[in-house]
Amino acid sequence: MLADLGEYASHCPDEVESAAQFTLFLRSDPAVFERSHLAGHFTGSAWLVGEDDTRVLLMHHRKLDRWLQPGGHADGDADLARVALREAQEETGMAGLQVEPGIFDIDRHRIPARANEPEHWHYDVRYVVRAGEDDRFVINEESQALAWRTVAGVAHDVSFDSSLRRMARKWLLRR
Repeated sequence: MLADLGEYASHCPDEVESAAQFTLFLRSDPAVFERSHLAGHFTGSAWLVGEDDTRVLLMHHRKLDRWLQPGGHADGDADLARVALREAQEETGMAGLQVEPGIFDIDRHRIPARANEPEHWHYDVRYVVRAGEDDRFVINEESQALAWRTVAGVAHDVSFDSSLRRMARKWLLRR
């Protein structure tokens, strides 16, 4: 993970400070991949693109009531690419997904307190996950809806979370 964050920083010079913050957090405690690490923990997310590279699958998160990329808690798994793939499969019901090597994006964000959970930080590491020919999905209990959106549309729609728009802009520049 340290090497991946270093590689990410070298490819995204405007995010060197964020990558350094993630590196410090990674080195801070062996429990940073556990949900029980109450100050914050690592999560893995998927920038889930369609076979044609022009669409991204987003979920309308039930608890947070907003459109987000599929993803979730590491629950002790330090391989965040594997976490991103697992979460994409679980949250979309899609088969045949493939994760690309290397970090696509990172985002540190505050999670509000809920019933038995204090406010805390998510250190979200995002990976490109590709759908195959069959891009049908199944909505699960974590989402109110799933929808394919054009990447260009996400990049310019201010109703989307700023990190989604950033990933969309990155994706468009990558092509």
